[in-house]
Amino acid sequence: MLRLGRHEFDDAAMLVMAIVNRTRDSFYDRGATYAEDAALDRVRRVVDEGAAIVDVGGVKAGPGDAVDETEEIRRTVGFVARVREEFPDLVISVDTWRASVGREVCAAGADLMNDAWGGHDPGLIEVAAEFGAAYVCTHTNGAEPRRPPHRASYADVVRSAIDDTVALAERAVAVGVPRESVLIDPAHDFEKTTWHSLEITRRLDEMVATGWPVLVSLSNKDFVGEALDLPTDRRLTGTLAATAVSAWHGARVYRAHEVVETKQVLDMVAAIRGDRPPARATRALA
Repeated sequence: MLRLGRHEFDDAAMLVMAIVNRTRDSFYDRGATYAEDAALDRVRRVVDEGAAIVDVGGVKAGPGDAVDETEEIRRTVGFVARVREEFPDLVISVDTWRASVGREVCAAGADLMNDAWGGHDPGLIEVAAEFGAAYVCTHTNGAEPRRPPHRASYADVVRSAIDDTVALAERAVAVGVPRESVLIDPAHDFEKTTWHSLEITRRLDEMVATGWPVLVSLSNKDFVGEALDLPTDRRLTGTLAATAVSAWHGARVYRAHEVVETKQVLDMVAAIRGDRPPARATRALA
């Protein structure tokens, strides 16, 4: 069982986490949902499309506009409260590395702390435990928030991802986050070359084998663009291929921009695997 805040999901469920950026400089949507009303419209749309989780972010992951703690709180807290009021049964995640932000958004109704920078602020785990929120343990190899990767090197990138995220997961449980509410994320592109992200995808079953539920954030990432030599706005097909491989290996949560397409891929993989019956099965039966 996977528990995200007040919500429980069975072990076969594969969940789409829709990205909602409250930033002016997102690498993908270029600020399309920076305005609060536009962001709320996106939440309404992705819920209709089948997203089980929305992931609200107030700071771009990479270099860009400076966003201090006060501004990140301004962008996220009131918005989380609005989403919680309109969608009481929706899982609300917040993408942050700051404990101070985590405390405010949890008080406003967030269910999940998506710690994008792998425990950089150790207090964020304590906040998740205090509020009964779920927690994502991300592999960034100790990188500073918003610093671009430079000559990333590993003896074994998958081993590093497993060791670091499992250690963080065990720490989360030790401070009071329920075990069934802790996820691990190999963090494609974060402090990684394209070769590293491809290898993590190829060997994702090794992370799944740890027993911790795995979250992947693949959507339109640079490793997809470099693998296919495509710009950001033409990476959907490659993203969906990586999604299918990750689903076959057993990842549980998929952070995505395109909800409908991602959900169709997950449903198809589940049908092939035998976890989901076809929506309609009449061929050759008449």
